[in-house]
Amino acid sequence: MNAAKAVRAVMYWDGAGWAWMAFMPLVWIVLLGLVVWAVIHLVRGPSGAGSGGGSREAERRESPREILDRRFASGEIDAEAYSEAKKRLAEH
Repeated sequence: MNAAKAVRAVMYWDGAGWAWMAFMPLVWIVLLGLVVWAVIHLVRGPSGAGSGGGSREAERRESPREILDRRFASGEIDAEAYSEAKKRLAEH
């Protein structure tokens, strides 16, 4: 092997250098994406409540009966509509 070929082999890994040059930007993009994901995950918290800091209990969905009770208690529906809806819920 002559000197020129030896230098080329050391500098360019026998022509495989282009593969690393194409691969390294992808590595940096993935690394940057992981850092951004980690920061967002840490800021939101494990419950995904955002900066409001709500508890899992507050995020729980209301049952149909709880919605009905809440609407009756707030005055959205009258006693007649409440008892009719309660009967229908009991049937299902």
